[in-house]
Amino acid sequence: MSPSPAPRAPLRRAEIVIDLAAIRHNVSRLREHLRTPIMTVVKADGYGHGLVEAGRAAREGGADWLGVASADEALALRAAGDEGRLLAWLIMPSEPAEELVAADIDVTAYTIADLEKFAAAGDTLGITPRVQLKVDTGLSRGGAPFGDWPKLVGLARILEAEGAIRVTGIWSHFSASENTADPASALQEKVFAEALAVAEEAGLRPEVRHLANSAGALLRPSARLDLVRVGIATYGIDPAPGVEGSPWAELGLVPAMTVRAELALVKPIEAGAGVSYNHTWVADEPTTVGLIPVGYAEGIQRRAGNRAEVWIDGARYPVRGTICMDQIVVDLGDASVERGAEVLLWGTGADGEPTAQDWAEASETIAYEVVTRIGGRMKRRYVDTDVDTEQAEQGGDT
Repeated sequence: MSPSPAPRAPLRRAEIVIDLAAIRHNVSRLREHLRTPIMTVVKADGYGHGLVEAGRAAREGGADWLGVASADEALALRAAGDEGRLLAWLIMPSEPAEELVAADIDVTAYTIADLEKFAAAGDTLGITPRVQLKVDTGLSRGGAPFGDWPKLVGLARILEAEGAIRVTGIWSHFSASENTADPASALQEKVFAEALAVAEEAGLRPEVRHLANSAGALLRPSARLDLVRVGIATYGIDPAPGVEGSPWAELGLVPAMTVRAELALVKPIEAGAGVSYNHTWVADEPTTVGLIPVGYAEGIQRRAGNRAEVWIDGARYPVRGTICMDQIVVDLGDASVERGAEVLLWGTGADGEPTAQDWAEASETIAYEVVTRIGGRMKRRYVDTDVDTEQAEQGGDT
């Protein structure tokens, strides 16, 4: 799939345009390249692309599983009609498990208490819960500490033998898979193999073992195992930009998100005029500035002031001054740009416009944060460039 511009609709104040065809294409292409079943991760509202819409497009592209963090996300997918395999991994101690179990959602256990909770929910419902076990292999975040792992898998095996649960997976998560020079990933693979051996000795035979995220799946074939969890790459964003040996360039994945706005104002300023709060940029000669009606209330990174660029009428223009709550100023120089012109904050990059990665670098962050934070007063609109028609528009704020 070659990048193509999203179908144009009448321009409005500001909007986030999501190309569902890009998500479908990216999932299909990743599955073809990795030759491993794929769990498409749609947590955090589909990384800013829409939980339900991204999940549906991923399924159409061949996703074998969907993955989410929270119970609410998992239940929202079920309520929207998703019936495929679905894993949730951050269930709060205070959250009842019955609704998740009843909805045939695979839930993740980190602790003995988790296992007991899921088993009790299944007993109440007369349903065998589908449970996956997560081991901490070095991220020091979610998952059972390795020292507690034998007790966790031992109880899981007892409960499984009693028919109280079904262990469907064992998994962990990399801490630095995008950094091929860091030995942490190799060490985590080793620890994960040891954890699997402990589970096997206890008598567990899970359906899937999974460790790799987007970067791990692309850069560490040895970590693909039975399933890979692909998040950011689904949305056409490189999880390891600039890493030597990455297959990213050959994959032909397409960014699914375009952020655009209407230019609210165009006006001249004199040499010596300071721009925006605290005059962090001062014009050294007469110029023309344009006003874009979005800001950090929409999730635009404030630190990108004086560093990021936008795209107007086929050219890039620099952001000048501090990014405000709901306004950005750009330097138009002597270009003939009119009020009401379309501004692309970021897009696919196919024509030279900035990308989410460009904004990440300008903001000294990662593209994950750029796309998941965008929203505020912006609306989200869905298009499908495979059929060149607009999809139903999501009402309300993103």
